[in-house]
Amino acid sequence: MNLICIGKIVNTHGIKGELRLLSSFCEKELVFKPGFKIYIGSNLEEHVITSYRVHKNFDMICLKGLSDINLVLKYKGQKAYINKEDLSLKENEYLLEDLIGMDVICDNEALGIVSDIYDNKAGKLLYITFAKNYYIPYNNNYIKQVDVKNKKIYGEHIKDLIV
Repeated sequence: MNLICIGKIVNTHGIKGELRLLSSFCEKELVFKPGFKIYIGSNLEEHVITSYRVHKNFDMICLKGLSDINLVLKYKGQKAYINKEDLSLKENEYLLEDLIGMDVICDNEALGIVSDIYDNKAGKLLYITFAKNYYIPYNNNYIKQVDVKNKKIYGEHIKDLIV
C-alpha cells in the first residue's frame, strides 16, 4: 500500500458520528466522496466514506456503520490516510504531493528541489530549497512540464522570481 495522509481528525460533530477533519490535501474531489476507502490511525483501520460536506474550515465525513458519536470518539486526534492506488490516476496524471522531492530545472540549470507545497488561497506555491529557499507559483506561466517518471519539473521565467 502507498499511503498518503489526507488530514487529521480533530473532533466529532453532532451525535450521529460525523467527523471533523482538518485537511490540506489538494485533490479533495478525488477522495472525499461516498464509497471511497480511508484508513484511520496508526493501526490503519479501514473505513468507507458515506457522506461529505464542508463546514467552515473543516471537511466533515461520515463513515459506513458508524452512526453514533460513541463509536467515533476514539478517532479524535488520529490521522486519516488513503491508498494512492485507489485513486485510479491515468498514466500522465499525478498528485501535487508527488512533486515533493522533484528537481526544478529552468534553462538547463538546476534551481533546487521541491520540499513542500502551500495553498495561499490565490493558488498553489511550490517551496524550493537550494542555496537559497524561495517560492514559485504552480501555474502555466512558470511550470511548463512535469516529468513524473524522471522526477523533474521544467520551468520558464523562474529565475525572474529569485531575488
